[in-house]
Amino acid sequence: MSALVGLLRNVPLFQDLTEEELRTIAPLFQENKWNRGKLLFMEGDPGDELFVVKSGVVKIYRFDDEKEIILALFGPGDFFGEMAVIQPALNRSATAETLESCLIYTMKRSVFYEFMEKHPRICIKLLEVTVQRLRNANDQIYNLTFLDVRSRIIRTILRLAEERGVKLGDGLLVDIRMTHQQLASFAGTARESATKVLQELSEEGIIIVEKKRIFLPDHEKLKQLAGL
Repeated sequence: MSALVGLLRNVPLFQDLTEEELRTIAPLFQENKWNRGKLLFMEGDPGDELFVVKSGVVKIYRFDDEKEIILALFGPGDFFGEMAVIQPALNRSATAETLESCLIYTMKRSVFYEFMEKHPRICIKLLEVTVQRLRNANDQIYNLTFLDVRSRIIRTILRLAEERGVKLGDGLLVDIRMTHQQLASFAGTARESATKVLQELSEEGIIIVEKKRIFLPDHEKLKQLAGL
């Protein structure tokens, strides 16, 4: 239980809770282990659970004209499914699938509601993180609508670096293995287009790709290319 308390302490939704509150909420979670390729839920399914990732990676995606669009990737310390917790009888707006073997903690809406009634401070944090995710969604919509393929790929890499970046020497390593198809799905383009842009960026020395991981030798230079 102490390991779960340590995890929750670093999860944005719970990081403002006191140690006593963390120890109160930790036993309310159920531990689940799933192999790679497990569908946690599908778009349109009834939703009544909150998910917190201990290990592994989960992708959240939708289909647009039979083309997969990845909306988010969640790894250790991340949570998802909060919209189903906020609004009862809300169907899932996307599909969640494990990209790796995962250890994930889940909590039912009814249990979470009971905790919120006794600890209302968490409601403010839930509102804050939900608004931030709406802002991120708006940014992604803008990118998909107005930017060319090269710019979308670059901004996708930057987003992954911000969310999954690990300092390595003077650069940043995107600490997640991604295929060209997955990167293309994230950027809303074809695999061939993503491969072409990655090859160009590699030849320019902007990124280094090795074993499906992307290394950014100069993070600021990539931001300049993205116009940020």
